[in-house]
Amino acid sequence: MESKGRVYLLASIFGALSALIVVFVSGFAFNTKPSTQENRDYIKHINENYRIYSLPLPEQADFCNEKMPLEVTDVAERLDRELLVNSYWHSNTLLSIKRSRRWFPVIEPILKKNGVPDDFKYLSLIESGFTNAVSPAGAVGFWQFLPETAKQYGLEVNEEVDERYHVEKSTEAACAYLKDAYNKFGSWTNVAASYNMGMGGVSKQQTRQGESNYYDLLLNEETSRYLFRIVALKEIVNNADKYGFVVRPSDLYEPYSFQLVKIDGPVDDFGIFAKEHGMNYKEFKILNPWLRESFLKNKNKKEYFVKVKE
Repeated sequence: MESKGRVYLLASIFGALSALIVVFVSGFAFNTKPSTQENRDYIKHINENYRIYSLPLPEQADFCNEKMPLEVTDVAERLDRELLVNSYWHSNTLLSIKRSRRWFPVIEPILKKNGVPDDFKYLSLIESGFTNAVSPAGAVGFWQFLPETAKQYGLEVNEEVDERYHVEKSTEAACAYLKDAYNKFGSWTNVAASYNMGMGGVSKQQTRQGESNYYDLLLNEETSRYLFRIVALKEIVNNADKYGFVVRPSDLYEPYSFQLVKIDGPVDDFGIFAKEHGMNYKEFKILNPWLRESFLKNKNKKEYFVKVKE
């Protein structure tokens, strides 16, 4: 009984102390709550110092020298939307600006060589953000090719090699698609729309609606926004400071430096191969993401060129 009495006494003391702690903490929390006047002062401070600006539209805009009719109300508003979204999506747009310095010099000469307008480099940018993105539908790489389309345009796609991840080769394939689409539509604006919707999808809507101009077509949400996203990124990347982006030359991502090495047989271990060329496996895979395994069987002794450190 005496032992139980001590237990009950200790329990009572502990309970009382717990209650006091709760009261103290609650009182402390209550006392730290800002007063009504403090809240008013804080709101005043925000109102006086915080600004989110509406952006003026550029006086004119074009895609591949095809004029965007900004005098049409819905056209102006659609460009306004994409300028706002991408100007205030700070982190993503900053990364787009930084990565452009690395990848534009790779993509631009390939577009030029194939007679494809330079503005299509911005299509690649909005498709992937210059990352090896994989869409829910299984589209892959900078140009977001689906497997069958990639094979149709000459890219190798299998478990060991997936050239949708090969920037130079996938850009060549994209150029072939874009030129085919231009032969069909005769308008680079419609070509861009078809890259999102497919040539058949654009043709179907043109026939159904009796219109050939992208800006006069009622299309699905994604394709309706598509060209405006391209033009908005083009405008922002080329006029970063105008849209509030402060990017020093030293902040931009430099192009990779490398040399090409020919492979015309199997490679048992790219980790060892990388070490033999003065780099580690991670560095090798960053330069050659199209090699999907750590080895290459290459039974047909196909000729490949891989990038290694200079």
